[in-house]
Amino acid sequence: MGSTHVPKSDPATRKAQDYRARPVRVPRHFHLLWDHELDELRPVLTIVRDRSDEVIGHWHALYVLHFGKDRTLSEHEFRGTFAPNLASDMRDLLAKDMDSYAAHTVRVGELLAERKVPFSEVIASLHLYEESAYKVFPDSPRPGLNIYTAFDKLSHIRMILLADAYFRSESALATARIQTLEREATQLSPQERSRFRGLVGASPLMGQLYERIEAAGQTHGTVLIVGESGSGKELAARAIHESGPSPRGPFVALNCAALPRDLIESELFGYKRGAFSGANLDYLGLFRAAEGGTLFLDEVTEMSSETQSKLLRALQERVVRPIGSANEVPVDVRLIASTNREPERAMRSGQLRPDLYYRLQASVLRLPPLRQHLEDIPLLAEHFIALFNEKLKPKEPITGLEEDALNALKAYQWPGNVREFSNAIESAFTFGRSRVIALADLPGAISTCQPRFNPPSSMVLIGTFAEAERDIISRTLATTGGNKVAAARLLRISRKKLYAKIAKYDICDDRRR
Repeated sequence: MGSTHVPKSDPATRKAQDYRARPVRVPRHFHLLWDHELDELRPVLTIVRDRSDEVIGHWHALYVLHFGKDRTLSEHEFRGTFAPNLASDMRDLLAKDMDSYAAHTVRVGELLAERKVPFSEVIASLHLYEESAYKVFPDSPRPGLNIYTAFDKLSHIRMILLADAYFRSESALATARIQTLEREATQLSPQERSRFRGLVGASPLMGQLYERIEAAGQTHGTVLIVGESGSGKELAARAIHESGPSPRGPFVALNCAALPRDLIESELFGYKRGAFSGANLDYLGLFRAAEGGTLFLDEVTEMSSETQSKLLRALQERVVRPIGSANEVPVDVRLIASTNREPERAMRSGQLRPDLYYRLQASVLRLPPLRQHLEDIPLLAEHFIALFNEKLKPKEPITGLEEDALNALKAYQWPGNVREFSNAIESAFTFGRSRVIALADLPGAISTCQPRFNPPSSMVLIGTFAEAERDIISRTLATTGGNKVAAARLLRISRKKLYAKIAKYDICDDRRR
């Protein structure tokens, strides 16, 4: 085939030819820095290289001034980390070897993560480095604005590389620790485990919970977690996700109680630009953000009935329709929902749609309240003391609890469950003055709690009047096969009063008459 002749006078052709004839400016890392900018930086990079001792000295002085006694690195560690890196940085940049520069910077990020330098301190230190480098810039002739701009771009590249290396290294270290613990855990029978994927406890109740989490993790079906506030529903959801076939997939959590009801739908399903006032951009929504992983909806009963209906359709059809869109988008997501309400009672009160509950009830996981496994208190105390020693970094690490403090923790009934327990230990870290948590260091409601009296086995414990009344009503309903008219007659109370008692004590009877 012959080629088509295009006249040289054609404007589009001339423009393309002119563009190809220009020298190519090779973009550097993250499209922030260009090749010619490295050439412009050469004079100041040379000065920083030649005066590196002065830069490091001023940088360390600023580091001490800003962080004082709270700084992580000693002077020896600071100089040992940053001085060799500064020398290699200047050498790489002057040679325009950005690959080597990136490799050396990544190694520094990994070192800082291994030494557990807080990330906020890492970022602040980088700004202090810029200030130290500017100090050795020549006063005459003063570098132009383009030099400062290029140096600022270089600093941003350094931050990106360090941040990426820091978090990848932290994640790798955490993953290695978790894998080691999990490997050890798999060698134990479920009854012998004291920890499981962030959950803590060696009681029979917790052992049963670990088994159910593992079983739920092996399927891709929906799960409903029922538990009181503070009992660890999100931890259990994460454990199910990590026990499943796609533990590296995304885990996306939404607390439905924390959002206004009219915003939950747009958060879940996303929206198209212009769908409503303020929708200036397309928004994917959390279903699509969790693609290939798990979406956890905490306190699902706080959704409106209409949103619950749309959620049910998304589960059944595995598609979502963004607000303002005419098209449905397929999704591959495992849903885990949770509630701190009794599902049957929430259904009766209209807070949970029956059709959604019937979809969720195939796999129900109940978390025991802390008051039902108080024997796990010593393990939980050990866990949170270690956690807050690492997180709060007290001058002198806390080593344990005094016996009367531990007894008070065991005697308390923990209406706020494990979350309240964690807050109590953190409070003791804040207000305690010794290396051992004393009774007086605990919150007042706990420190004044007396150990429960354990009666001899020959003594018979009598429950409360409410417990006795609930038991009588339950037994009567069982005797009458659920016939409330007959039960009311046997109890010698009106049918209306019987219904009130059933609602009060949350007595579940599926055989309604």
